[in-house]
Amino acid sequence: MKQPQQNSSAATIAFLAMFITFNVVIARLVIIPVPWTHGNVNLCDSGIFIAAFLYGRKSGAIVGSLSGFLLDMISGYSQYLLFSFIIHGLEGWIAGVIGKHDTGASQIAAVLVAGLITVGGYYLADTILYGNWAGLAGIVPNIIQIVVNAALAIILKPFIQKHFSRKGSL
Repeated sequence: MKQPQQNSSAATIAFLAMFITFNVVIARLVIIPVPWTHGNVNLCDSGIFIAAFLYGRKSGAIVGSLSGFLLDMISGYSQYLLFSFIIHGLEGWIAGVIGKHDTGASQIAAVLVAGLITVGGYYLADTILYGNWAGLAGIVPNIIQIVVNAALAIILKPFIQKHFSRKGSL
């Protein structure tokens, strides 16, 4: 499905809504609970990275914030709603700022920095919610999630760019 070529507000909102919906559905299909952190491992970050790389920092932040928030809401992790909104929003913003240059090096740098923010953010969230041991226990699963999602995003981005591209960004 080709996206609208005009840069209207309605088209942008509709496109972002579809991107967020698709991201939440994909992330919900692969969700692995991590009982010792009361969180989960999913594919949400790959959609955030792709949105940020293709459409910029604002789109990355919007897709990140709302995808993380909605995924936690429908997955039964309401204690993480605010944390995910902020953490994934920052992840998308940073990935869009650093990964805006269409090069492999900038995108690798983007996922590394954004991934560190995400891992650190969830360490703080788990520590606030459940104590330092939960925060520490979540580091390895969160690193695995970022690495898997970063690889998927970098591999899938050219395909998505070719077949579902849209001119402009938010």
